[in-house]
Amino acid sequence: MTQSKLKRSLQTRVVRAEDQLTPGFESFSMPVTRASTVVFPDLATMRALDWKNDAQWRYGLHATPTSLALAQRLATIEGGNHALLQPSGLSSISNVYFGLVKAGDDVLIPDNVYSPNRDHGDWLARDFGIIARYYDPMIGAGIADLIQPNTRLVWLEAPGSVTMEVPDVPAIAAAARARNVVTAIDNTWSAGLGFRPFDHGVDISVQALTKYQSGGGDVLMGATITVDRELHLKLKAARMRTGIGVSSDDCSLILRSLPTMRLRFEQHDRAALELARWLKTRPEIAAVLHPALPDCPGHEFFKRDFTGAGGLFSVVFDARYSAAQIDTFCESLELFSLGWSWGGAHSLAMPYDVVSMRTEGQWPYRGTLVRFYIGLEDEADLRADIEQCLVALG
Repeated sequence: MTQSKLKRSLQTRVVRAEDQLTPGFESFSMPVTRASTVVFPDLATMRALDWKNDAQWRYGLHATPTSLALAQRLATIEGGNHALLQPSGLSSISNVYFGLVKAGDDVLIPDNVYSPNRDHGDWLARDFGIIARYYDPMIGAGIADLIQPNTRLVWLEAPGSVTMEVPDVPAIAAAARARNVVTAIDNTWSAGLGFRPFDHGVDISVQALTKYQSGGGDVLMGATITVDRELHLKLKAARMRTGIGVSSDDCSLILRSLPTMRLRFEQHDRAALELARWLKTRPEIAAVLHPALPDCPGHEFFKRDFTGAGGLFSVVFDARYSAAQIDTFCESLELFSLGWSWGGAHSLAMPYDVVSMRTEGQWPYRGTLVRFYIGLEDEADLRADIEQCLVALG
């Protein structure tokens, strides 16, 4: 016989509350569902669950209504069918490695890849027995000559997040697909807005949601997005076995930012391109590496495949300036902070030693590279800030 609810103690009624929410309530925001334990109405329902079914709740680590809503919207933005959330962009890269390759498998990685991805490939090669090889990002269809019988994964990055080369993504993807090799692209630079990889034959898109999707510089998260269900399930199994999950509160912050992402991206794009064009006129600058400019490597592919560039580009200073002088330049900027991440409202600048980052090919410039991220400050103020520091260089 069921104990009368009225006879239960206050403590039990607080723990086992039966709140009656107002029926019919609706708002524009997605409710935040926090859960580690998922409660089932009966054992039959629990035992019938198939972890492969994204629509079913099994455990809070794998999905809540809040995290699933974010995953579905991210897949829609990229033109994919499935998305998995991870605690960071690098975690999403790890998810691809652990889901698809094992000891003895060969992985091809572009030489301009995001440095933590290079570190990851080197670590797996050194300690776990995979083979990591680096290729010229401008290789295009020539990638076919590098694919071996044990090649399982080809990474792409469009463009390189520091040196800004734009690869011929369709040619690389087609060559890999002809040999049944999976392709994965770090598509963070375009946020899925300026470039849609699945339209060009890529199998997996990796996003660092820390960037434009968050827009506030205050959330760490990543995603792996796919079209093919079987590929999605391989990645999902790896995520489950490594115990990777995300906070519903963090998901809610990104969900709140997504409706304004395109507006922000387009503003970053406009201001960055204006500043890049202006910097090309400056005698202190030897080269401006912005994919929308005709002399950027791979510009023809950018013009063909992309619809926007966002706020990230690089410049190479004239070789007459020492690395120490360029450090002083960066530190003297008043409206550009020093930092690696980007995608938020605040502008950033960071110098790089590109030669130390490459193993394939010859870097053609002798001067120091500085990567700029153009935030949402007024473009004229940013220009004046850069100009006063350029003048101080002498």
